[in-house]
Amino acid sequence: MPLKHIPVMIPEVLHYLNCKPGKIYVDGTLGGSGHARAICRNISPGGFFIGIDQDIDAIKNAEDVLKSFDLTIRLFHGNFIDLPEFLRQLKIKAVDGILLDLGISLHQIESSGRGFSFLRDEPLDMRMNRASRTTAEGLINRMDEKNLKQIFREYGEERWAGKIAKKIVRSRKQKAIRSSRQLAQIVCDAVPKSTSFHQKIHPATRVFMALRIAVNRELEMLSVFMENVADLLNPKARLCVLSFHSLEDRIVKHRFKALEKGCVCPPDFPECACNQKPVLRLLTKKVARPSKEEIERNPMARSTKLRAAEKI
Repeated sequence: MPLKHIPVMIPEVLHYLNCKPGKIYVDGTLGGSGHARAICRNISPGGFFIGIDQDIDAIKNAEDVLKSFDLTIRLFHGNFIDLPEFLRQLKIKAVDGILLDLGISLHQIESSGRGFSFLRDEPLDMRMNRASRTTAEGLINRMDEKNLKQIFREYGEERWAGKIAKKIVRSRKQKAIRSSRQLAQIVCDAVPKSTSFHQKIHPATRVFMALRIAVNRELEMLSVFMENVADLLNPKARLCVLSFHSLEDRIVKHRFKALEKGCVCPPDFPECACNQKPVLRLLTKKVARPSKEEIERNPMARSTKLRAAEKI
């Protein structure tokens, strides 16, 4: 049975990737293979599709979902920052399009059993790649109060980060925090009731997001990838990134702008001395968002931000 997931902004993704038969495209975050299926349909026949995901469940699902397409398909279990190595193995120097969908899949939330959801009672794992050593349980039970507060504030933009971190440290002295429901209750107890009553989201939403980001080093991986991605693109190739968090979007936005500008000389220099030329052309001057109709069909799409650029 295919993994449960609803891909977001498929028409927009296909538009900005400019998928064409016979070309080479990469989906660096396979998830439920919704985007991958659409890309493969548009680059058949004769295309070359490379799929990557940290979650082995996504790889197994893609093997089944994509097997009927008339093109070459290569799937890799790993992180998208490993794309240069995967291309080296395939003897491919550069590609014609890359997609990153930085959101968590519905399968991981509802069916993975790894504690991504505060609405379920599951082991506190949160690893996208189960071969990784760092788990959410490890961070919650071993990290000091100061660092927990920093994670919740920086990655989750959580207003009550200090109170939550303090409550966690006190609670774990009595009993180790092992499950998602246990952690969610601790967070709810730490947040002032008058505030949580008026919130549109569950009080534990930001804490769980922050933990997931920390466990999987998501912002670090994205920064590394964006630093080097232009070298992996052919001329006129496209890069499309779907983000769901302001920090992710900021990394993509700033890197796109830097690669579009080229020159890094101070503004008061009379002429350019760095000789760095523009590398990308922005296709989304302003961030693209899902339509009202899509958000009505899939409320999880409401926070999606799409940015795209073309290699010069």
